[in-house]
Amino acid sequence: MEAIPGNLKEIQSVIAGKAKLIAISKTKSKEEILKVYSTGFRAFGENKVQELVAKWKDLPKDIEWHMVGHLQTNKVKYIAPFVSKIHSVDSLRLLRTINKEGKKNKRVIPCLFQMHIALEESKFGLSMEELLELLSSEDFGNLKNIRMDGVMGMATLINDEQTIIKEFKHLKQIFDQIKQKYFNSSPGFIDISMGMSHDYKIALDEGSTIVRIGNAIFGARKN
Repeated sequence: MEAIPGNLKEIQSVIAGKAKLIAISKTKSKEEILKVYSTGFRAFGENKVQELVAKWKDLPKDIEWHMVGHLQTNKVKYIAPFVSKIHSVDSLRLLRTINKEGKKNKRVIPCLFQMHIALEESKFGLSMEELLELLSSEDFGNLKNIRMDGVMGMATLINDEQTIIKEFKHLKQIFDQIKQKYFNSSPGFIDISMGMSHDYKIALDEGSTIVRIGNAIFGARKN
């Protein structure tokens, strides 16, 4: 645990203002999170609703919590009162639910479209065809308690750097295309959330605005 502040500082020096850093704290203890918090850092990400809610209840209230994992519609109500951003929107059905819960909580919830850019079939996310269908739907235009801030994607977990570069370039192209066609008058549509511990340096080179880093800060994940 003593290495955590040093790890964080090293990563921050690499990012050097190019992107926002989210510390992925899934499976990490409150003590480990507070070690990062004590440096003045405030943005953390979780991938399970139950764990996110428990940590939100027990940890300082000025922490900015990001939901980065797959989100089921029946779990949205638990995080809607406080979540800073939902990175993993992969259906219109989910957006409708986030909108409904946002309305109940009298807030507009920032979101990102999760795109499927990896070779692995197991990864969640929208295809380009599904995204365009969603954006063209009348339903989407009527959602007033969500705010789309950009896109998110995960590259294939592979040692082939060229494959990762290609996938990140693809996500940047998707962002540029929909920004121009659907969000040209939305100044807040600026985010490309891509890059994790093993590939964030590549992601920065390819235009990432948010990197999601866990292991490189906290050390290897506990299963």
